[in-house]
Amino acid sequence: MTEPDLPFAVITLMKGVVYRDTHERAWKHLLQLQPRVRDYVEVLGLQVVIDEAEGYAFLRQRPSGEAEAAAEPVPRLIPRRPLSFHVSLLLALLRKKLAEFDAQGGDTRLMLTRDQIAEMLRVFLPATSNEARLIDKIDEHIGKVERLGFLRTAKNAEQTYEVRRVLKAYIDGQWLADFDARLAEYAGLLTGDAVSGGDGE
Repeated sequence: MTEPDLPFAVITLMKGVVYRDTHERAWKHLLQLQPRVRDYVEVLGLQVVIDEAEGYAFLRQRPSGEAEAAAEPVPRLIPRRPLSFHVSLLLALLRKKLAEFDAQGGDTRLMLTRDQIAEMLRVFLPATSNEARLIDKIDEHIGKVERLGFLRTAKNAEQTYEVRRVLKAYIDGQWLADFDARLAEYAGLLTGDAVSGGDGE
């Protein structure tokens, strides 16, 4: 393997999640150069997360406790992204759907149509007589989740998305265990939103 393979693997990671099925070259180099990649990004205050079983890898900021212990704290490279209420809710619904899908066994790729995703989210949206505006809001939330990298538009299938398995790394099993309680919290927020007459985000 040639020396440029290390920068290639690191740069690809810096751009976002590396997937086994879509970044074959970077994925191969990443697995073969794991120790060197970890050492390389550690000086930047980053950690490499690799899930070989699920086929994805990404960078995350080193935990704050470790960063504070360093002689000279490194500025944060990976920004925190505040998510709107409905985008957070959609991510939770997709994660729960992925868990149910995995429990059934079989295919490893969860594919959902735009209408299926919309129906999942519609239940938790305030009632409105403006159907067109509601659809626009749903499409906006779906688009945001897609830009975050948790949904990918399927090839040769209009308005169909693949739920990216890296979502499991952001919403873990313990979070799912508390999902029903969280939905009750969401319902309370929606009730307050309906009373105030706002559409929310």
